[in-house]
Amino acid sequence: MTLSSLLVSRDWSEVSVLECILGGLHIGVDVEPEPKRARAKLARTKVDALIVDCDLAGTADFLHQLNHDLSTVPLVIISSANTRDRFKGSDATFVFEKPISVEQAVHTLSAARNMILDGRLRYHRHTLDLPVYVHLASKKRVKASLLNLSQGGVAVRPCRPTPLTGAVRVDFELPGARAGFKVQGDVVWNKQGNTGIRFAEMTRRMNRDLQLWLARQYLTH
Repeated sequence: MTLSSLLVSRDWSEVSVLECILGGLHIGVDVEPEPKRARAKLARTKVDALIVDCDLAGTADFLHQLNHDLSTVPLVIISSANTRDRFKGSDATFVFEKPISVEQAVHTLSAARNMILDGRLRYHRHTLDLPVYVHLASKKRVKASLLNLSQGGVAVRPCRPTPLTGAVRVDFELPGARAGFKVQGDVVWNKQGNTGIRFAEMTRRMNRDLQLWLARQYLTH
């Protein structure tokens, strides 16, 4: 899945550089040279990142009118020496200056992309159909199907009707992952034969492997 951005600028030399970098980061870009039209687009369409060239006339009012609408959207400000001080107090998540350094832009936009993905993946559930084993406190092992997976937990369906409660351990393997997962968790809901388990304890390595695996699935589906 491609992420999206809105670039408010009419500095076409800078726009071409940003389009190239954003494309390489799998971030689609919609260029809008008029701040008023950009505001209208934002009212109709959700974007993952907003990039504003503050040398463009009308951007001060444009940013002021946005108020708190972009609380979950990374905002990148492009400024020159003439406008740098004017936007020091802005709510921009990232700021870089003209002339745009490719190295700086790659670093800044990569950081914005990671922030976008972290926000999306925090709530994203990836649908699966894989075998999983749930170990109960009674030492009983229950075979189940893994229905969906997120950074915070899983939904499973026992192969045979089995009440799952309390603290458990979930064992599963993911296609392409370098190792299997054995994660401590707590049962948080049971509904229509399905069970929700929230992860309670995970090693740093497993947490990182899970994040990377989910990110790959999210970007390729």
